[in-house]
Amino acid sequence: MPPMKNNDILQRFLFDGTGIRGEITTLESSYQNIVSRQNYPPAVAQLFGEFIAAASLLSATLKFPGIISIQARGDGPLSTVMAECTSGTKLRGIVRGDLQAAENHSSLQDLLGAGTLAITIEPEGGERYQGIVPMDAGSLSQCLEFYFHQSEQLPTKIRLSANDELAAGVLVQQMPNTGDIDKNAADWEHISALLDTVKSEEQLSLSHNDQLYLLFHEEDVRLFEPQDMQFFCSCSRQRTESALINLGVTEMREIIAEQGLVLITCQFCDEEYRFDESHIEALFNSPQATLH
Repeated sequence: MPPMKNNDILQRFLFDGTGIRGEITTLESSYQNIVSRQNYPPAVAQLFGEFIAAASLLSATLKFPGIISIQARGDGPLSTVMAECTSGTKLRGIVRGDLQAAENHSSLQDLLGAGTLAITIEPEGGERYQGIVPMDAGSLSQCLEFYFHQSEQLPTKIRLSANDELAAGVLVQQMPNTGDIDKNAADWEHISALLDTVKSEEQLSLSHNDQLYLLFHEEDVRLFEPQDMQFFCSCSRQRTESALINLGVTEMREIIAEQGLVLITCQFCDEEYRFDESHIEALFNSPQATLH
């Protein structure tokens, strides 16, 4: 079957007559926009694809404007893998570590070693919340399922896939306090068992409609309109200037004296911001600097 079109979307769905909801996502250009800038080895790109697909799925669980991020830190060849998504469906992420050493590994444990997985929710204008779980499961999906079990007390099943072109994911979740307990348990056991049958190649080749039909054709599934996903980095020259002001004029002048300019490269998108001596002096003589 040919690859699906419009491959940067997130869709919500419901199982009518049950207390179970779901999200399904496929990412192509937004995923490629990130990995093509960083030249990740295939195994690293695939793991990162799972992270960015997971961030897309989890953004649909936000009930308010804000940002949700997934960050793994470990002692393996990769020290950090992070992906974030806004409630406005904007994605970005990064991998840090010894990429060359990571080339010979493929599993979550081999690439990241022992460590933790942090899920951070930052509401606009609200208080930041973070949940942390050990990264001792066999996959990112299992780590995230444990997070929802521990932090949210919500039965959740997630399946993630990625290759060198696409990243994809599907999530089903039991909604809280809905209906008869015994019926809910039976519905959940049935739906989660069906999701267990999904294959990676199906996630990476079939449309959302076809995936859901293949998995749940005997269920009453209501699929909502797709939301377009896109890569977006929030860096800007103005934000970079604010960071330089916080570092102080003395440090900036020392860098100018040693290197001739201040060069800042965004770790997410590789955008470069250059400041020569005249820029630095003007910056620290500006009203913006006097407020710090």
